[in-house]
Amino acid sequence: MFRARLTVPALATMLMLLGASAQAADYPQPPPYMPPPQQVVIQPAPEFAGKWYLRGQIGVGMMGAYSLDVTNVPATGGFASDSVSDSYFIGFGAGYEWNNWLRFDGTIEYRAKAQISALGYYQPAVPGPVYVDNYQGNLKSWVFLANAYADLGTWDCFTPFVGVGIGAAVNSIADFNDVSPSVAGGGSSFGVGRGTSTWNFAWALYAGVTYNVTNAFKVDLTYRYLSLGKAKETVDCNGGCGGTDLTFKDLYSNDFMLGLRWECCELPPPPPPVIYQPPLQSRG
Repeated sequence: MFRARLTVPALATMLMLLGASAQAADYPQPPPYMPPPQQVVIQPAPEFAGKWYLRGQIGVGMMGAYSLDVTNVPATGGFASDSVSDSYFIGFGAGYEWNNWLRFDGTIEYRAKAQISALGYYQPAVPGPVYVDNYQGNLKSWVFLANAYADLGTWDCFTPFVGVGIGAAVNSIADFNDVSPSVAGGGSSFGVGRGTSTWNFAWALYAGVTYNVTNAFKVDLTYRYLSLGKAKETVDCNGGCGGTDLTFKDLYSNDFMLGLRWECCELPPPPPPVIYQPPLQSRG
């Protein structure tokens, strides 16, 4: 009898626990733990990191040998010597730095007078004295160039570069005269030039190094080979010689110049990156 009374309460307790478990199963269960979503950074489209700049330059041009053609010179004549002196030049321009290795600019340059001279001679058909002509004058030029440069990397603020330029040159002959100390009849002749200017195709090759003083101010030390084309002059004589046309051909210069660049107008920085935050998942 005692064992039966103990069994009945135990069965009742078990039935109550089973009923509570069944009722608890009717409630929704919480979802499993999910880590928070990660942020996704969307970078904006790349923009040009270009900068506008102004430049100035000054230098010395070592003019090379030229060839000279003169009309009214007999076949028996020629030139004993010809020369052209060095000159200085000064210029300015503006450019655009496309990126950290490519840039473009346009320059205008004035080249000061370089003394130009030649000594001509000819032997008349009839045996006699040799006649000479002493040519003296000055060559000056305006040069207009569009240039492109490739920067080859930067080491300790030094940036080597190479470049090429094309454009035009206006070559002028000034203060030109032709002195002939001996002409037919034993007299002398003196001719004066008209001061002729000639437009020509010009081109240049560059090699140099840039020193970055600051991010906006740079100093260029540059070698340049510059082809100037040709120059022409007409001499009107007051003595025994007729009008003479002279052509100074294949004019070129080896230039050494110091340039200053100021990056004046930096473009605004690109917009900040866009951060995408995916929506949170619902817990239901």
